[in-house]
Amino acid sequence: MLPSFDPLDPLGIDDLLEPEDLAVRDTVRRWAADRVLPYVAEWYEAGELPGIRELARELGGIGALGMSLDGYGCAGASAVQYGLACLELEAADSGIRSLVSVQGSLAMYALHRFGSEEQKRGWLPRMASGEVIGCFGLTEPDHGSDPAGMRTYAKRDGSDWVLDGRKMWITNGSVAGVAVVWARTDDGIRGFVVPTDSAGFSAPEIKHKWSLRASVTSELVLDDVRLPADAVLPGVVGLKGPLSCLTHARYGIVWGSMGAARACFEAAVDYAKTREQFGRPIGGFQLTQAKLADMAVELHKGILLAHHLGRRMDAGRLRPEQVSFGKLNNVREAIEICRTARTILGANGISLEYPVMRHATNLESVLTYEGTVEMHQLVLGKALTGLDAFR
Repeated sequence: MLPSFDPLDPLGIDDLLEPEDLAVRDTVRRWAADRVLPYVAEWYEAGELPGIRELARELGGIGALGMSLDGYGCAGASAVQYGLACLELEAADSGIRSLVSVQGSLAMYALHRFGSEEQKRGWLPRMASGEVIGCFGLTEPDHGSDPAGMRTYAKRDGSDWVLDGRKMWITNGSVAGVAVVWARTDDGIRGFVVPTDSAGFSAPEIKHKWSLRASVTSELVLDDVRLPADAVLPGVVGLKGPLSCLTHARYGIVWGSMGAARACFEAAVDYAKTREQFGRPIGGFQLTQAKLADMAVELHKGILLAHHLGRRMDAGRLRPEQVSFGKLNNVREAIEICRTARTILGANGISLEYPVMRHATNLESVLTYEGTVEMHQLVLGKALTGLDAFR
């Protein structure tokens, strides 16, 4: 007997998942349904994320912070399980997934991979529990896609380090207890663990955003921030450090963007079955069905791609170029799915009573951060031709 057709899983992708995978997905989905979905439209309209520290502790309680890392209070989940969590979080809102990604895939990942044992023991357990929120300072006001041009500088003063510079568009910055900041030194680019109560450190919140409004975004200001010698991450020198962290975060976006797309697709299907025009539901018209079919194809192709990359990551075979492949395709297709969903909902598509416009505007940020479309196209272009078009 053939299994029945499931409109929400038309390719039977769930058959690829183990019971442990499904348990992780269901836990995160329930948490998002209880703690985010009833309130996120209000947060988005107000341009704030109230109770972020409480949310972080709850996310720590379900093992979602640094969940793919081992030890130090981290869950040690698989890459696929982490991806499923990202999908469910972004199905609620990109801002919530960004909170988790920056905490786990950037700040905690940098500490876990490049930090000293003392740094790991001092910070990771508290970050895994959500007691301490972290942020990741790489992007600067004048250097986004070209981090090699950063101006933030760390100089030696006796045995201490003194940091000066600015970082921009930093998720979690204003609520973080620790910042992983990348700076130039005489020896190359180094990462520094900066407690946010350090003298000379401030993180003014960026206002007037029309995307990622249910998220804390900040500037980091470092004015003669003095740190001890052991504040530097000892495990890496050069851009390969922060870029490897970005690869890990981009992997989460490959999954997360499909969560935003799924939310819009499901909203469009529900609307098409109940909204009547010309005496019958609009889902019964050919043009609407064509849109829904195209959305379903791209959505589930994207989820299959994310699953494939997750299995490669779990096997230790995932290359950065493959992550660029996933980020480029899935975010681009997610935006198109959201825009098509908006057309199905008509004027209601711009209302916060539905999730479509909120996800669409959020994805405009997701399209840019962790590497723009153009950067990922050039990464793939170089891999395909062997020719470097960046410079």
